[in-house]
Amino acid sequence: MLNREQMDVVIVGHVDHGKSTVIGRLMADTNSLPEGKLEQVKAMCKANARPFEYAFLLDALKNEQAQGITIDTARCFFQTEKRNYIINDAPGHIEFLKNMVTGAARAESALLVIDAKEGVRENSKRHGYIVSMLGLKQLCVLVNKMDLVDYSEETFNAIKTEYTEFLNQLGVEPTAFIPVSAREGTNIAAGSEKEMPWYSGMTVLDQVDSFSKLKGDDDKIFRMPVQDIYKFTASDDDRRIVSGTITTGTISPGEEVVFHPSGKESTVTSIEGFNCPERDTIGAGYATGFQMSTQIYIKPGELMVKKSDPQPNVGRRLRCNMFWMGRPPMVAKKKYKLKIGSSNVPAQLATVNQVLDASELESVENKGQVDRHDVAECILETARPIAFDLRNDIEATGRFVIVDEHEIAGCGIILEALGEENSVLDETVQNREDTWESGLVTIEERSKKSGNVGKLIIVHGVYGCGKRRVAKRLERVLFDQGYRTYYLGISNFCENLDQDARTRDQAREHHLERLGDMARVVTDAGTMLITTVTDADDFDIEKLRRLSAPNEVFVVNMGENNFDKYPIDMALPYRPDTNEAADLIVAQLKESGVILR
Repeated sequence: MLNREQMDVVIVGHVDHGKSTVIGRLMADTNSLPEGKLEQVKAMCKANARPFEYAFLLDALKNEQAQGITIDTARCFFQTEKRNYIINDAPGHIEFLKNMVTGAARAESALLVIDAKEGVRENSKRHGYIVSMLGLKQLCVLVNKMDLVDYSEETFNAIKTEYTEFLNQLGVEPTAFIPVSAREGTNIAAGSEKEMPWYSGMTVLDQVDSFSKLKGDDDKIFRMPVQDIYKFTASDDDRRIVSGTITTGTISPGEEVVFHPSGKESTVTSIEGFNCPERDTIGAGYATGFQMSTQIYIKPGELMVKKSDPQPNVGRRLRCNMFWMGRPPMVAKKKYKLKIGSSNVPAQLATVNQVLDASELESVENKGQVDRHDVAECILETARPIAFDLRNDIEATGRFVIVDEHEIAGCGIILEALGEENSVLDETVQNREDTWESGLVTIEERSKKSGNVGKLIIVHGVYGCGKRRVAKRLERVLFDQGYRTYYLGISNFCENLDQDARTRDQAREHHLERLGDMARVVTDAGTMLITTVTDADDFDIEKLRRLSAPNEVFVVNMGENNFDKYPIDMALPYRPDTNEAADLIVAQLKESGVILR
């Protein structure tokens, strides 16, 4: 019995369509209730002059009996000869859809209940959308309360036709439709030859037993979101341990890996853990660490994958299906936080392709925002590239949540990776350039008079490399030689940089955007704008280059070179002599044509 197969099932549906009654029947008809529970509930109902309902068996849901609605996700248990089941009763009331998402997220299959008398309601469609969005491919629709429509085949077929058409629009093929009466027990565990001789399909219990157990996470493609990198320095220990929790797959020392979105490659040399015996392989669900054969530079939020496996998508624009739960609507140009794996990046709504209207239950195109309880197909754009999979490829790394003001406001699945064409950043730059108004003095005239070209000079390096001293000295040298130059300290125009982790990334992106906008003005005036940037990557520099356009960027890197794709203009050692470094940069500026005399 201990090794019996187990399956998670979620049951969803519009409020009062009979989900709890279905669960009560499943537990009673499979003898899965605690001994005496059925008799106890019947006696309680008799004492209170209330008609007995199988829904009352879920006495853990006290709020449901008080209010008539299930307001949280409850986990119940029943068993058949084949396997054990955990059934998640997800709320049907519109106000508790967030709890429904929580219940459905861990399920392998779904039962969706529709009242035969009331028919398809708004939450019936929302729940179908969410079940689709969460990647649940095993979906059985129960048309309940058939006793209230005299077990009408016509009514059943009408609901089946209507809801099948809706599910097909979502790309969902329901496993089966079953006409049931949970109150009477018809087609739950016993057949319906007497009441519905026109139906010859499975009972609910037969159907759940026919659901396929999903492939275990260990058997899937390897994915591990990087949570942190630990660097040891004591006693000449130069190890770097890449840590995280493995989402899917297994890995062993000796296997080659790639980190995305950086594209850095290395080989696993050891599996690390605290007070753990040495391991030669490790799989999904384990929080662990790895030592690599090379000391590569990566950041938390990257996705570690095997080089031999299919690689994830890397980009900033993604087409997705999203369900919005936030009270304020999701609107364009507002910055949100997108969380996928360990990646946590600013994001914004680029385009709303279509919305399933919450009241009209039809698709609405050209809607400029996503309102509460709307389900939408839209395009999101992140502030920097992220690594992800499509929902149909790997569900765990194809799902995301959206955070608005520290609250989870939306969730969704990724359908397609899009290119950079028509990005919000490009559109912003293009709109700026289309309306840019120049004076009567040309760039060439400024350069000829000042002896230099306007340029954004970035002195880059890690904390403690001495870049600020070099940048300030460079300004002094250039000014003394008669050139137009200005040093812009990061604290001169950036808000408090000591925010907590939830806002630090957003503050950094805001800093880069402001720096790029300022560089566009200052370099256009013919000035060499000198500033420092810490711990940047290829995309940071590329973003500054695009924001500074049409004027160019000159990058000086001090210490370890973190850039793989963006060519730096000059390399200096870690903590160089300040005066010598400034003189070397001036010489390189002259050789590069930034200084003209």
